[in-house]
Amino acid sequence: MAMLGVIGGSGVYDIEGLENPTWTRVESSFGAPSDEILIGRLYGLDMAFLPRHGRGHVYTPSTINYRANIDALKRVGVTDILALSACGSLREDLPPGTFVLIDQYVDRTFAREKSFFDTGCVAHVSMAHPACACLSEKVAKAASAVAVPFVRGGTYLVMEGPQFSSLAESRLYRQWGMDVIGMTNMPEAKLAREAEIRYAPIAMVTDYDCWHPDHDHVDVTSVIAVMHKNGDNARALVKAVAKRGIDAPPTCTARCDRVLDNALITAPSARDKTMMTKLSAVAGRVLNT
Repeated sequence: MAMLGVIGGSGVYDIEGLENPTWTRVESSFGAPSDEILIGRLYGLDMAFLPRHGRGHVYTPSTINYRANIDALKRVGVTDILALSACGSLREDLPPGTFVLIDQYVDRTFAREKSFFDTGCVAHVSMAHPACACLSEKVAKAASAVAVPFVRGGTYLVMEGPQFSSLAESRLYRQWGMDVIGMTNMPEAKLAREAEIRYAPIAMVTDYDCWHPDHDHVDVTSVIAVMHKNGDNARALVKAVAKRGIDAPPTCTARCDRVLDNALITAPSARDKTMMTKLSAVAGRVLNT
């Protein structure tokens, strides 16, 4: 059975309209998730919502326990994730208010745990196409239906933070051909791939990065106004996706839900039992066969 998970970024801290909503504490093998998970149903679809930074926005991009978040979502049965995040634009034609359906990343983070697998159980998954094309297609159709301004495809430069870019960095990323910049989609996308959860990232532009000549003239009030509008559009988009429904696995033509079939390298006889226990949720499908 399909279950849609929503990871809310800056400006998106809840999902409205859930039937029988319940905040549920979920234990993870990888520590504490950012918050409890809000579980309910929307248009007959099982839903799970997790605020990436915690309610009240208490975690920085670098202190979020990404492994615990993805592990906890997997444990409650999530098969698909809509990953909402605020970002800065590196292109003139991606103004504030635009939603970018990301399909590629350049990962510049360096202070985060990036894999569930470790000594005792080694695995390598492909990140050639980090977003699930099947789920992203559903998001695009839903965005069109509710008139959310969006662009299909884009490369997200993930920086460590929590400080924003220097002007020299911002100009460099534009030279590289990056489209948007943010701090939270990595290692989240990598971990969702390892957990065999279909992942569709939606980057919500709040402002131009500091490369833009008008950047210094943008005040906090205008940025907050854009964030509120983005939040409203994000909630409308989530409802539209839920209304259309999610296909139950294993129908993903991109095989996002089967990436571990040929990823495990460590021989069964050499696998560490403690690691096997930690991986029971994210890799249980292949470890138990």
